[in-house]
Formats: sequence, structure tokens, C-alpha cells
Amino acid sequence: MMRLFHRSFNRGQIPIAYSEGYNPHPRFSIANPLALGIESDEEYMDIELDFMEFQDFKEKMNSILPKDVQIISGQWLEKEETIDSLIAWAHYELQFKLERDHGRQEIDKIVGEWLSRDEININKVKRKGKKEIRRVENIRPLIGNLTVKDMDGQDIVFNSLLKAGSKGNLKPMNLMEALARDSELGIDMDSIDIRRTGQYAERDGKIYKPL
Repeated sequence: MMRLFHRSFNRGQIPIAYSEGYNPHPRFSIANPLALGIESDEEYMDIELDFMEFQDFKEKMNSILPKDVQIISGQWLEKEETIDSLIAWAHYELQFKLERDHGRQEIDKIVGEWLSRDEININKVKRKGKKEIRRVENIRPLIGNLTVKDMDGQDIVFNSLLKAGSKGNLKPMNLMEALARDSELGIDMDSIDIRRTGQYAERDGKIYKPL
């Protein structure tokens, strides 16, 4: 994705700023980048430009970018606040299969009881050089919600709002691994398909679109 935009900036002769030094890079970054294999409906990006009208930038870039990767909206930031620092939550759609039959009410009950816990712990491993540092993390404060969006027999779709960004981040696969471990739902882990449908900022306990 970074390479795609870099080449598109060059083709469109976009006046993007570059870093200094022996190997200068264009000054742009994708907020809260996704892991490989996760689909997304919307992404946010910081781009440092010499002044250019947004509509001109949008039209020029969209004429170069693939039809499935298009710029929708943007604005000039008057203060030095990155979009990455604003992102606090991400909304996901989680589609998967169950290995056994459950009714809708039963699934709601299982998920509700699981979320009522004060602690839902997972083991996290971080590599530092040749060492592995293991720690236990309580992910319950990182889960905004988890609800059934749709179901057809053993095919289930969950909606979930999860903490994201520099002040806390929960990967949707870690959520599903913990739910599978702690419940009798019988989640087929190999069938999980993840799609990020939105990202949000937070201020005074309220979430909102950053743009």
C-alpha cells in the first residue's frame, strides 16, 4: 500500500514533502495499519504537502489509483496533530463458522456472560533481540462491544468495537482466540474472515469520525 501511494504521488507529480538525509522518503503514513489478510472499508493517512487544493489532489490521485483504492475525503490540519494520534477505536465485522449448533439466544447469553467478566486475560509475546518477553494482558477494557450481526445455521457474523491506536490496541484475532478458549461456542478458527468497517477518535467519552 505504501509503495502504491508512493508511485502514485510520483506519477501525479504531487508536491509531497520528503525527509532529509542520505535516503529521503516521502512524508506520509497510514494510521493504524492492518495486518496482512484483513479487508478494510476505510483507511486514514497523513500526507505532508506543499500547499495544494484538496479537490485538485483528490481528482489527480483518484485518476491514477486503482478503482478499489480511492480517496474519499480530507482536510488540512491546522495544528501538529497526526491522524494516527486521533484514532482510538476500530469497528470490525467478524465472519466465521461454528463446529456445533447454537441458537441466537444461546450465543447472546454466552457472549454476554463472557463480557461481564472483570478480566479476560491473554498471553502476549514480545521479542527483544534473541529474548522472548511474555506477559499477561487483561483485554476486557479494550473491548467496546461484541454482538451478533447475522447468523445462518452455523455461519455467524459478529460486530465488534475494539480499542485501537497508541493508547491501547486489540487485534480482532486475539479477541476471537480468547472467546474460543473461554466458551463452548466451538469456533472454527480456520474459517474466520475479518473486515474493518470503520475507525474512530474519542473525546470526553464520545467516539466520532476523525474526518
